Amino acid sequence: MKQQTTDPILEVQAVRFRYPDGSVGLDGCSLAIQRGSRTALLGANGAGKSTLFLHLNGILRPMSGAVLFEGLPVDYGRQGLHHLRSRVGLVFQNPDRQLFSARVREDISFGPLNLGLDAGTVRNRVEEALLAVGMTACADKPVHNLSFGQKKRVCIAGVLAMQAELAQILDRLHAEGMTVIIATHDMDYAYQWADVLAIMDTGICAASWDAAQLPAYLDQLEGFGVGVPRVAEMHKALAACGLFGPDLPAVRSHSELLDAIAKMAAVGSRP
Repeated sequence: MKQQTTDPILEVQAVRFRYPDGSVGLDGCSLAIQRGSRTALLGANGAGKSTLFLHLNGILRPMSGAVLFEGLPVDYGRQGLHHLRSRVGLVFQNPDRQLFSARVREDISFGPLNLGLDAGTVRNRVEEALLAVGMTACADKPVHNLSFGQKKRVCIAGVLAMQAELAQILDRLHAEGMTVIIATHDMDYAYQWADVLAIMDTGICAASWDAAQLPAYLDQLEGFGVGVPRVAEMHKALAACGLFGPDLPAVRSHSELLDAIAKMAAVGSRP
């Protein structure tokens, strides 16, 4: 397993980009992605997350500023882009790109089936996912007859049906030495999974923190409107009550929090 280093594998430097309709995609965005890291990109819709990803892969080209790969400016010639895209891959999550089966239940089943899960497990996961997103009544409807909002729900159901496996895939890729960047609205998962949390806001990277240091910046994080990890809130509240000492490392998942509480309880019960 390769370890994270201070050597950026990808970097954007003061990148600006406008779309043909004049809307701002990036507005002087700068961000360095460290080799071997796990980075979670957070921000409201329209903050610039997708535009940034399209620059990292060379699909979009900066109007000003620079994109660097392995320390060198990206070569936008045919061979240069072929080299970049052979090393930097993108996976999109857009409902009209992601949904491809005829009916809702079939589409949600696709991912779990291709992971090799047995039919009974797939069936149970699909029904649970449909229930979770309120789409049970639409399970047998053609995907093309759904509204945009309903399509988004089906996408979420597909992710729910594969959630554990997706987390395992990301962990495996990272363990094999791959640098992984995700864009997500799930702050709890981002805090648990990532080494670095980067906040996009109106076309710039407005803040970037090591995930382990996030409890010190909860007030700033809340100001960006991306939510606060629930486990970090609970940890902060318990520390304020004196249950946890100030030197306790940040706990980043509910299981870690429960373990920490159990250890404190065990110490407190000793004669």
